Amino acid sequence: MAADLELVRTLSSRENGLATVATVRADGTVHSSVVNAGVIEDPVTKAPGIGFVAVGGAKKLDLFRQAGHATITFRRGWEWAAVQGRVHLVGPDDPDPDFDPAGLPKLLRDVFVAATGTHDDWEEYDRVMAAERRVAVFITANRVSGNR
Repeated sequence: MAADLELVRTLSSRENGLATVATVRADGTVHSSVVNAGVIEDPVTKAPGIGFVAVGGAKKLDLFRQAGHATITFRRGWEWAAVQGRVHLVGPDDPDPDFDPAGLPKLLRDVFVAATGTHDDWEEYDRVMAAERRVAVFITANRVSGNR
């Protein structure tokens, strides 16, 4: 698994963290969107996987809550890797009793950096994240597949 996640880390860094995340709707159809994501450990479960930041109120968050799982695919050229697993949300609308909400600004920064993000003004970043009720999304790496 560690070697597979290193491939994911490499693909993420080569593509500015861009990846396609997919989950299912109640009717069985697939919902997908493009996000900036990277390899990071879940802060509560300590499970290795993928993280990204989503705006509060996004449709994908409702679908993650309902389905409980997702697949995220990274690619660069013809090389790709997909991570499938359980979804864990941590944010103002998704409190976790095992995560101190005071740590959310740092967590959102850590996830953003893991997804190849940088920022010149972290205080402004924190302000915007709070105003937009941003959520840290973690996908546990239960299965990693690809063409390598």
